[in-house]
Amino acid sequence: MILKTKYTKAVLLVAFLFSIATKAQKAVNIESSYIADPPVTTNSHASTLVEYKPNEILAAWFGGKYEGAKDVGIYISAYKDKKWSAPKELIQPLIKNGDTLPCWNPVLFKSKSQNLYLFYKIGKNPREWFGAMIVSKDNGTTWGEPKYLPDGILGPIRNKPIETTPGVILCGSSTESVNTDEWRVHVEEYTEATDSWKKIKVENNQNFDVIQPTFLVHGGSDIQMLSRSKHNRVVSSWSGDNGKSWIRTSKINVINSNSGIDALTINKNLYLLVNNPLPIGKDWFNGRNILDVEYSKDGLIWSKLFDLEKEEKGEFSYPAIIQTTDKRIHVLYTYDRKYIKHTSFEISL
Repeated sequence: MILKTKYTKAVLLVAFLFSIATKAQKAVNIESSYIADPPVTTNSHASTLVEYKPNEILAAWFGGKYEGAKDVGIYISAYKDKKWSAPKELIQPLIKNGDTLPCWNPVLFKSKSQNLYLFYKIGKNPREWFGAMIVSKDNGTTWGEPKYLPDGILGPIRNKPIETTPGVILCGSSTESVNTDEWRVHVEEYTEATDSWKKIKVENNQNFDVIQPTFLVHGGSDIQMLSRSKHNRVVSSWSGDNGKSWIRTSKINVINSNSGIDALTINKNLYLLVNNPLPIGKDWFNGRNILDVEYSKDGLIWSKLFDLEKEEKGEFSYPAIIQTTDKRIHVLYTYDRKYIKHTSFEISL
């Protein structure tokens, strides 16, 4: 009888642990709105967000007549008490050698030193652009003058960096070849104390065409990189030394329509991915009519959490995702190139 009781308890314990391990995650308390309605420019795209004060968010994106137009600048808006401030233009197009160059892909990041960074790109197109940044020491009240990054350094190309050790900022970056249309990812390490940059190669033995990486932190010195690709799949790379080297680049079983992704580490057993989960279509915008949030416990096997958008037609793309101090998760994304949409939610653990 005693043995049977012990056996029964053991079975119940295993069943309980298994139920926890296999329990489906659920998004609750979902709220959505546009940052600006009507929008301040005809075209809005490539948003980024950062928690710059506890439970307060700063967002940035590029806007103008259309992507690549000479009037495209960087706009910002702040979020507090469930309201977005009126957007304002922070960075105007650059006039250089008699030409006007548009802005692209802003990326916001706040370091442990309390520096608030806005990285961005300038140029005629993504094959010829160059990197720039501005820094605020007072949470965005004032900003320093634009600083152009060293030759060959672009800064974080679209997604938020991570700070691997205090003062060392790891940026996922990529290039698009002018001559061959080859896409390649790399990592750029920025050291605040010396204001210096170092470029780090990412192993790519299978010659995947990949850009716009995002990071997942797995604990210890293990970091995973997930990249957009031309291959109908998200591509993963791994570092076991805090981003100093990268290996094991391979496709994972996450369908992606050659559109931007972003990811978030909730804890060492839960990761989130915002993704367009359809295959590549005939035109560049095909497959962007569905945008979802997916979850994983290992960064390799992913399941749908919920759909942010699911329509027959439309472009819902280029997401950015963070979690604020109150544990609420915030996602920004392009809505039909007209709006920047904000959706927030909580996860029922």
